[in-house]
Amino acid sequence: MTDRTGGDPTAPVGEDGILLGLNTFGDIGANPDGSPQPHAQVLRQLLEQAELADAVGLHAFGVGEHHRKDYAVSAPEVFLAAAAARTSRIRLGSAVTVLSSDDPIRVFQRFATVDAISNGRAEVMLGRGSFIESFPLFGLDLADYELLFEEKLELFDKVRAQKPVHWEGRTRPALHGLSAYPPLEHHLLPTWIGVGGTPESVLRCAQYGYPIIFAIIGGKPRGFRPLADLYREAMAKYGHPMQQMATHSPGHVADTDEQAREELFPHWLQLRNKLGAERGWGPAGRGEFDALCSSEGALYVGSPETVAQKIVRLKRNLGVDRFDLKYSNGPLPHSAMMRSIELMGTAVAPRVAELLAG
Repeated sequence: MTDRTGGDPTAPVGEDGILLGLNTFGDIGANPDGSPQPHAQVLRQLLEQAELADAVGLHAFGVGEHHRKDYAVSAPEVFLAAAAARTSRIRLGSAVTVLSSDDPIRVFQRFATVDAISNGRAEVMLGRGSFIESFPLFGLDLADYELLFEEKLELFDKVRAQKPVHWEGRTRPALHGLSAYPPLEHHLLPTWIGVGGTPESVLRCAQYGYPIIFAIIGGKPRGFRPLADLYREAMAKYGHPMQQMATHSPGHVADTDEQAREELFPHWLQLRNKLGAERGWGPAGRGEFDALCSSEGALYVGSPETVAQKIVRLKRNLGVDRFDLKYSNGPLPHSAMMRSIELMGTAVAPRVAELLAG
């Protein structure tokens, strides 16, 4: 769906519009014999997926940062720079950048570089992430989980302003009047905050005046309405102009509802139970999957008509400006993901526009 923001990529799009994007963690697929694909192969396939998303007119393509063997993307900006050279229109961003375990100045510099290579199409989504592997990997103490994110977000915001930085904190040496380069040519770096569903995270985002993206991976999307309302109220309270609200949810599009569910279910189940074992959840089954695929559930799985109707329902329930589909789910085959991307651009997007205009 085309960018209707009049040059400001984070301005709200209005009641009759919604921007459609994609994101992925670079989930490791499986070879025909069941062995895991090499990470390098997954990254090359990911470039093909980004090219297709651009070709079919989708709004954005995001890659999430992880540091574990079941995901291929650990350096989003390197991938995005490669994607920038092979695409022409689509916005390119992270989903998310784990700011707590990175250097805010280097994050800005790397995304500013992607912005230059892409002619102004870069964006960054900042968050704390849902995994903690980056903390021991980079020598950080999990006891500082909250402090690291709070201080690094404060420093990033000052660097993003593209003015000499004056900052002091507990997690790194102070800065007195230094600047970060390269600057962006025509605008400030579009910066989102990814939140998992706590009021504290919503208020922090509104305090900085950044657009917000809710990760809705379970339950019912309409249950996020109080948090969406809180964001609107807090933005007004802090005196910030309203920015876009977005949601991110897993899903899969195929020619029919039955095909989409049957293609996704075994891969969803494998991923769900693997993460569940790590986090102390009970085992899942077909009942949970089907409930999440229902009209009120958090999985956007089905034919283009079914997925389009569900996105329109999300728009009307929460008033969001953008929806990003996490189209990679466990070892779902590359061919199935490519078809899902194609249908999102050629069938879902125009149907959503038609429904909202009606």
